[in-house]
Amino acid sequence: MLNVGIPYPPLLRRTAYPASPRAREALESNIDELVKLGVLGKVGHNEEVEVTIPVIITWHNDESRMVGYFRVLHTYTIPDRYSIPRIHETLIQLSKANFITSIDAPKGLNQNVSTPHSRKLLRIIAHCGIYEFLRMPFGIKYAPSHYQRMMNTIFTHELSER
Repeated sequence: MLNVGIPYPPLLRRTAYPASPRAREALESNIDELVKLGVLGKVGHNEEVEVTIPVIITWHNDESRMVGYFRVLHTYTIPDRYSIPRIHETLIQLSKANFITSIDAPKGLNQNVSTPHSRKLLRIIAHCGIYEFLRMPFGIKYAPSHYQRMMNTIFTHELSER
């Protein structure tokens, strides 16, 4: 489970960024998809909200992607110091392999469940409301090390057969 390590919740309530009609439509589409996938959940109107992170839409080849500005949260985050493997060591291990394969893990970061405490800190705001990440979002400081720990845990047996 993803647990954002913040000893106290800072008051980081930001407002939604302005967006063009095209970006608003893309943002709604991205949010709807993430809600359907169980990555995002709508925050109830009666809930107390201390943290909201604004989101924007980035474009690449006419495809949109929602990006949260989590940098403001990074100041308060306790870092996860799990090390990422060095490429040289990985290549040495691969040189001994009989077979090599790859795994395509679309939305791989979103496979980690967020703790209830973390969900309150991983809330985003857009023109269409406030949502919280039920699973790990892209853009938080220690997502790569947390994901690496998850992969090493899942593939412990395969990694030890060297």
